[in-house]
Amino acid sequence: MQVLIIGGVGGMGQGVARDLIKQEQVTNVILADLYPDPERLSTKLRENKKTSLIKMDVNDHDVMVKAFKDVNVVINTAGPFYKTAVPVARAAVEAKVNYIDICDDYEGTQILFNSDIDRMAKEAGITVLTGMGSDPGTNNILVKWYADRLDKVDEIYLYWVVSIAELAGAAWDHSLHMTLGKIPQYINGELVYVEGGTEVVAEQFLEPLGTCHVRYVGHPQPLTLPRYIKGVKNVIIKGALIPLWVDELIQEQKNTGLLDIKPIDIKGTKITPYDLALKLWETIPEGRDNGPQSSGLKVIVKGERDGKKITYTADMVGRMAPGTGLPASIASLMMDAGDVTVKGVVAPEGCIDPDKFLDAFLKRGARIHQTQKIDSMFEPDRLEPGLLKIDK
Repeated sequence: MQVLIIGGVGGMGQGVARDLIKQEQVTNVILADLYPDPERLSTKLRENKKTSLIKMDVNDHDVMVKAFKDVNVVINTAGPFYKTAVPVARAAVEAKVNYIDICDDYEGTQILFNSDIDRMAKEAGITVLTGMGSDPGTNNILVKWYADRLDKVDEIYLYWVVSIAELAGAAWDHSLHMTLGKIPQYINGELVYVEGGTEVVAEQFLEPLGTCHVRYVGHPQPLTLPRYIKGVKNVIIKGALIPLWVDELIQEQKNTGLLDIKPIDIKGTKITPYDLALKLWETIPEGRDNGPQSSGLKVIVKGERDGKKITYTADMVGRMAPGTGLPASIASLMMDAGDVTVKGVVAPEGCIDPDKFLDAFLKRGARIHQTQKIDSMFEPDRLEPGLLKIDK
């Protein structure tokens, strides 16, 4: 099995590669990057015989197509994905090679599903799996795992937290972009567009995160989950950058026009406020609180089984790079094993077997804390906490 990772020198790309090089069936991991400096790689990747480095620009379609034809799967970890998901997926389709990304921007997901890429992928007999990271990705699969245990799913709430101690590069672009303008949510059985960064609620996450204030963000799940979880009424996605001062400052920048994308003239020079703000966010002033080296997820699925109202809750906490990279690696291995059979554009919940994925995920050391709350008019509420386990 030969794999090419776009953005392979970045944090997320290395997170994918570190797992792949451990797998016996993987013979070659090509780390393709605009800046393929070996000094940016971890020692284990730099010294591993399975890895190689190449320079690649996602705007060079012909170069991508030529390189993709020599591998079994392309994994795109180069954000921001509202800029990269479509061109890389289009090149993979032309090369007739399976494609996976960790796209967390809803715009890229919309285009992948609604453009000719879906038709071309089906005709080529390949899979374009989008959103196979942490959020989206692991939480989509957890939703599907819980949905399979319910007779009916009513509501899905997806919450995430990322500490700026873990943010770098393109992740900052996504973090600002996802709060701009109207972003999708699925409310009362309809796809609606709400103002990004609004409707703040306090949610409890696992330590060391604690109580965090999450707000509407522009992620793909309101677009994809209703495709596969029929009858669901609400799919709400909210996120937070911590410490709290970060999101509060982003909102102030947004409200004062410092995140506007329309260029303005300053003494004869055209400047885009968003680009300036993004550049300044790359350097946090010394002494500011950057938060813990940790990120977190919370998944809440509400529905019914045997006439009883059931609420499942899953919580995870850990480092962002492995948490995002492992799911993409596992999905590529499942593709190679023939466990992913859907052709065309698809989201994780539409093609990944939850039991097989979660079994592999847990074997790699992941810990998922879950509760099951049972509410029945004939018996008192029961709360059953514990670690998620996969039945054999």
